Amino acid sequence: MKNRPTGDENSPRPEPSPEWRAALRKLDADLVRRGAGERTRRAYEIDCLQFALWCTAQNLGPTRVTTRVLRRYAAALAERRLQPSSVARKLAALRALYRTLREHGELSANPADLVASPKRGKPLPDVLKPEEVARLLDRIGATTPLDVRDRALFELAYACGLRAEELVNLDVGSVDFDAEEVRVEGKGGKTRTVPVGETALKALARYMERARPALVDAGSDEPALFLSKSGRRLSTSDVRRRLRVWARRAGLPSSAHPHALRHSFATHLLDGGADLRAIQEMLGHASISTTQIYTRVESARLKSAYARAHPRA
Repeated sequence: MKNRPTGDENSPRPEPSPEWRAALRKLDADLVRRGAGERTRRAYEIDCLQFALWCTAQNLGPTRVTTRVLRRYAAALAERRLQPSSVARKLAALRALYRTLREHGELSANPADLVASPKRGKPLPDVLKPEEVARLLDRIGATTPLDVRDRALFELAYACGLRAEELVNLDVGSVDFDAEEVRVEGKGGKTRTVPVGETALKALARYMERARPALVDAGSDEPALFLSKSGRRLSTSDVRRRLRVWARRAGLPSSAHPHALRHSFATHLLDGGADLRAIQEMLGHASISTTQIYTRVESARLKSAYARAHPRA
């Protein structure tokens, strides 16, 4: 077990008590038995060692720790301005430690079970404004087969809210021009059908007529809808790289990513009055709770507008 270094190389390093060292060894053995990876074991070791040193300084052994002590420790972490996610991670490590001690018969209950983790605010998804999406897509020209492909690729991504993986997995037969819809293979092998708007369909038709024949090898039976310059199925890294190029040319953040188009699709539909259940179905979310994050985007937008416009905001 490694110890934390101190600022003075000549001063003795703090050591956990023998009782704590034994407890930490039991935890590590338990993690090994449960098949935990090396990185997980190391993370648990660091977090639990910090707590062991804190308790040792207060003459508290592992079995003397109560729920109140753990809450006091969590408060001390918060006072050090640790992020809620970091505090929650450390408490999770301590729950594992005390689960092990309980299983070894050293405690009758896990004191960490009654310590609530701090709430972690979920970041809002990156969303482009409608005019920013228009600027991005209109910036993509039609002078080369790759340009025509990219216009169709990103028009479809925004029109249907597709993930990068879903885009590159589309085949030529996935698009039904007559029905104006696309068949998508989503997560977990679940297939869904998503409507496609007129603008995206026109871009796809132009790509199929003018650009894809120039990219596919003669005599090839490659089924992929979107092809690379070598005539093979695009990869997700190709999609991310091409979007960064066009975003930069459109004056948008070069960190723009395909999922931003998916987030924008959902947010703009919600802004336009679309039903949340319909958006859930089009996105392929298994749970409506996943889709509800877009209501937070709308709420944040309304609050911002209120703060700017209301005379007594």
